[in-house]
Amino acid sequence: MRIVVHDFAGHPFQVQLSRELAANGHSVAHVYLKDLPGPKGPLQRSPGDAPSFRAVPLTLGAPLDKYSMWKRHFAHRRYARALTAFIERERPDVFLSANTPIDVQDHVRGECRRRGIAFVHWMQDLYCMAVRSVLAKKLGSVGGLLARHYDRLERSVCESSDAVVFITPDFLTAASQMGFHPARNYVIENWAPLDDLPPVAKRNSWSKRHGLADKLVFLYSGTLGLKHKPELLYEMAAALEDRSDALVVVVSEGLGRSWLERKLQEAPLKNLLLMDFQPYAAMPEVLGAADVLLAVIEKEAGVFAVPSKVLSYFCAGRPVLLAAPEANLAARTLRRAQAGMAVDPGDTGSFIDAARRLAANPEMRLALADNARRYATTTFDIKSIAARFDAILREAVDGLALPAQTFDPAYSRAATD
Repeated sequence: MRIVVHDFAGHPFQVQLSRELAANGHSVAHVYLKDLPGPKGPLQRSPGDAPSFRAVPLTLGAPLDKYSMWKRHFAHRRYARALTAFIERERPDVFLSANTPIDVQDHVRGECRRRGIAFVHWMQDLYCMAVRSVLAKKLGSVGGLLARHYDRLERSVCESSDAVVFITPDFLTAASQMGFHPARNYVIENWAPLDDLPPVAKRNSWSKRHGLADKLVFLYSGTLGLKHKPELLYEMAAALEDRSDALVVVVSEGLGRSWLERKLQEAPLKNLLLMDFQPYAAMPEVLGAADVLLAVIEKEAGVFAVPSKVLSYFCAGRPVLLAAPEANLAARTLRRAQAGMAVDPGDTGSFIDAARRLAANPEMRLALADNARRYATTTFDIKSIAARFDAILREAVDGLALPAQTFDPAYSRAATD
């Protein structure tokens, strides 16, 4: 097949899927927005890539302003036009699209339908719920009225796509409760690329260069918005000031990072270190510098946001301390893997207590780290994951129906064995 895998953000595991689909004989264009700030996966060609794989960066000519509602609205319209032009040039058989603002997604879905191209909606977020939360905070009841527009867009995308791939059964349930009825739906949980994120020694060139090799490091890496509760990271660092060996390291950019910068100006902490995003090739050493890896998400975002950074943490073979609602998929996965500790994001005391327990118990950290890597190696099998996507894309192209089902790569591999 001629496949377009469109990932608005350019994240690592989506491009891994594109490479694997190309290795299986398909012609795959992996399309992403070059101008979107944030960490990106390995998007340059490598010697092992199939000849039929290519990464295609689209650009608006300037960085996208994620935090201005109006600027972002007009940027989305320009980006939708860029995708339309790409579709017109390429005429693929099927278009798999993820991490895409729902207004852009709806536009692209319509373009694919007009051209007889199968469209698969890979739902990484319940976009309408996220927008509703943001608009309600900014505009109150007026925001709730505006949010109905995004409800309608999400319904349109779900019900008009040739297939919908949900990353958690929670999204499938929530979509059903909102009255969305896609023709064909599947659940494939996210993963992380094992080979890109091998466990490395704590004492590595990156940790030594930044003075972390001999410290007890609690490290957060990835996007840090206000929904990720940056105040929890500050409070943890403040509570650990009594330990001269402990550092809280935040490798991030964005609103949450800016909040921490302002907070440190008001009330400095010597053990809170802020760093910019690091090159993707450096990530094994960045994550390897940690004794404990951190992930945080606020309670209100727990239904519609799943912090996939936890899965990358598993690959790195480090214990995870997660602040997330108990029902969030990341919290459930962490408990299932027995790879760390999860606490309620509204309970700062429990978050700090968990950090102290992990700091005081190196044997516990080692056991949790082993469990994390073991879960990753037994679950994140890209060959079985790509085989499942391959089948879904073929069914979308053929227009044949398959029953909805939940997919666990570990179960699939066991069945194959």
